[in-house]
Amino acid sequence: TPSAVQKIKQLLKDKPEHVGVKVGVRTRGCNGLSYTLEYTKTKGDSDEEVVQDGVRVFIEKKAQLTLLGTEMDYVEDKLSSEFVFNNPNIKGTCGCGESFNV
Repeated sequence: TPSAVQKIKQLLKDKPEHVGVKVGVRTRGCNGLSYTLEYTKTKGDSDEEVVQDGVRVFIEKKAQLTLLGTEMDYVEDKLSSEFVFNNPNIKGTCGCGESFNV
């Protein structure tokens, strides 16, 4: 989303050695999977690259099918600010929202 693009641009502005962010999934939590998001200096050999308004997002190979069709957003409210993933592949989430399954 435009909000996520702007936040990533802002975060990368102070990190000129990084070319973008990498999104992945890890086994974690009571429901199985959770998202990972980290700065990256290079595109991995098997990463899928998505460029949106000049922002480069790399998707780890093992996460590509899980994240197919997912929208990444950045949401701020009075108590928190976070990247949110709107993933149409999710079959269920845990009560606290920290993990999901497909």
